[in-house]
Amino acid sequence: LEAFGNAKTVRNNNSSRFGKYVEIQFSRGGQPDGGKISNFLLEKSRVVSQNEGERCFHIFYQLIAGADSETKEALGIANVEYYWYLNQSGTYTVDGTDDSKEFRDTLHAMDVIGITGETQDNVLNIVAGILHLGNIAFTEDGNYAVPEDDGFLQFPSFLLGVDADALKDKLTGRVMDSKWGGKTERVQMKLNVEQATYTRDALSKSLYARLFDWLVQSVNKEMQKEREDINIGILDIYGFEIFQRNGFEQFCINFVNEKLQQIFIELTLKAEQEEYVQEGIKWTPIDYFNNKIVCELIESKRPPGVISVLDDICSQMHGQSEGADGKLLEKLSQVGLPGQEYYIGFSAGFTVVHYAGKVTYDAEGFCEKNRDVLFRDCIELLQSSQNPFICLLFPDDISPDKRNRPTTVGSKIRTQANDLVGRLMRCTPHYIRCIKPNETKRAHDWENDRVRHQVEYLGLKENIRVRRAGYAYRREFTKFLRRYCILTPETYPKWRGSVQDGIRHLMTAVNMEPDQWQLGISKVFVKSPEALFLLEELRERKYDGFARRIQKAWRRYKSEQYFFELKQKASDILLNKKERRRFSINRNFVGDYLGFSENPSLRALVGKRERIDFAQTVTKYDRRFKSAKRDLLLSPQYVYFIGREKIKKGPMKGQLVEVIKRKIPLDKISSISLSPLQDDFVVLHVREEYDTVFESVFKTEFLTLLSEKYTAITRGTLPVSFGRSINFTVKKEGFGGGGTRTLQFNQVPSRGEVPLLKPSGKALSISIGPGLPSNTTPSHQRAQSKRGSRRGG
Repeated sequence: LEAFGNAKTVRNNNSSRFGKYVEIQFSRGGQPDGGKISNFLLEKSRVVSQNEGERCFHIFYQLIAGADSETKEALGIANVEYYWYLNQSGTYTVDGTDDSKEFRDTLHAMDVIGITGETQDNVLNIVAGILHLGNIAFTEDGNYAVPEDDGFLQFPSFLLGVDADALKDKLTGRVMDSKWGGKTERVQMKLNVEQATYTRDALSKSLYARLFDWLVQSVNKEMQKEREDINIGILDIYGFEIFQRNGFEQFCINFVNEKLQQIFIELTLKAEQEEYVQEGIKWTPIDYFNNKIVCELIESKRPPGVISVLDDICSQMHGQSEGADGKLLEKLSQVGLPGQEYYIGFSAGFTVVHYAGKVTYDAEGFCEKNRDVLFRDCIELLQSSQNPFICLLFPDDISPDKRNRPTTVGSKIRTQANDLVGRLMRCTPHYIRCIKPNETKRAHDWENDRVRHQVEYLGLKENIRVRRAGYAYRREFTKFLRRYCILTPETYPKWRGSVQDGIRHLMTAVNMEPDQWQLGISKVFVKSPEALFLLEELRERKYDGFARRIQKAWRRYKSEQYFFELKQKASDILLNKKERRRFSINRNFVGDYLGFSENPSLRALVGKRERIDFAQTVTKYDRRFKSAKRDLLLSPQYVYFIGREKIKKGPMKGQLVEVIKRKIPLDKISSISLSPLQDDFVVLHVREEYDTVFESVFKTEFLTLLSEKYTAITRGTLPVSFGRSINFTVKKEGFGGGGTRTLQFNQVPSRGEVPLLKPSGKALSISIGPGLPSNTTPSHQRAQSKRGSRRGG
């Protein structure tokens, strides 16, 4: 749409020469899933003429610069200077713009939107056909217009799929229906040079405008969804325009901007101040200029405004535009326009005092551009085209029974502007005001007077005054209390009392300054954004706290579920093989009994990203059955035994530090041995190395996790054996040592849960009382034991 709707102007190298209202459609879940574009006010007069230093629409230059030789030959494309519609302004290029690359991007965009190659060719045929139409010039022959060179009719007729003679007839003649005495007679008229030129330009403008509308519809067809749930609308329209010479186009653009400024005033200045008065808020009114009277000057029907007078003059034109603009100025000075004080007429035009300042309009061409009629003859010609695509663009009903007067451009714009205003008033508008800092189109070039003028005429100073003196946020009582009731226990989940008292209690509870809020008749008003941010931040914290509690409960539930599954696995490993301790069978598995995550000295001994799944202090036995405390750590790759040693040298001499006494890779473990009794002894057998014997009150949990990690690494099952006599290898020391040792387990009914240890040479006798039967299984209820309990399993 930029290629077909944008052009270089004296102030902007890529100026949108059409207005667009873009609606982004959202699902009920807030996901963007569609879109729609409404276009209006296409400056189609730019197709046939441009001011000095400006260009026609980009697509014409892109086609000439970017088309390949085959396409140029098929479309009859020559140099840009060859075409009358492009060479009037003397400007052909734009700094920093590669028209050839832009043409390729335009074709790619057509592909993306689903326009087929054949249809793209039809689009380019029309663009080239318009260029060739502009080169048909007329000369006078007996007071009637004839083409200077009939050869110039060939290419446009070929590209548009019409007969060259028919094109000539429609450009230089017209069929009029004459009624007399109830009879209708068709009269063939010959046109003069001025009328023929007008018809040629009207045909070109109409072709381009309808092509542009079709492109917008094609985009909408691919983006728009059938059902509209929620949408955000973005209005992008050319801003207020004041040139050295301002014509009909600037008049229409400035009228639409005047209407949009009226909405801005209604919503940001007038409506806001009226709301404060209605709600009984203390308020000192701020004066501002209401431009409603200027809008009435232009669009009023009774008494007639400028557009109504212009339409009336156009209805009296019968093919002759000469003198019409003078009649317009004469009538404007006589009718008594509404808001007459904002209108100043003179011999060649008139001045309107807009909200943005005085703009002087040259009346030349006003009537002709407003009439903008494409006569029925030309529509018949295009409907007879051999190209179905062109016929598609002109579905008009031109039967003789249709006698409606053609709608003028001014009336269309007035209707479109009011429809747009109606749509915007149903929304909640937000404004982005663009300030143009200079006329040089360069960065860091700041013209103070220009910027100051724009700030003043946009009403930004008055808007800031209202905002500073007013309230940034307002909400109905019930909605406000419902949103922020969570901040205090008295208001949540339900406040018992009047809603106003609830809001007062809430504001007092959060220490809101009294001058930062007021209660109106039906709404609460919050003055500064910072005060509102305070409420929102407190609300977020509350919800964050609730979310954390929910997360904590969920994690606790999942953790209990996980550890119950571990207990079930442990039960499967030990079932019918080992007696159980009385208070361990339903114990909760914790995993970390050392507070490993809060112990930096222990964390420093393992890998930086190594996860520790089990941590506990155990009693380890050496080759002489002497005991020592060790911290047992289990990770997905290793079993660690951490001890403490005194530093022998240096400034820290004599201090105890944690050191790794042994680090066993899981895939080096050959098996685990336990007794069938309720004792806590575990023998960890290591392949090709010495074994480790230790006593752990949480042996069941350790054994379960170790089995799980072992399977993950080796894809095998950890061998676990049970016996009353267990042999294990010991570490060699010096020149001697090594060999094996034996653990001998005995059950003594009077002994209880605490084992009696008696070393004897290379054997250790362990006597312990009977435990729960070996077929005991855990229940699903949650045990109430404390973290780190000595009641192991």
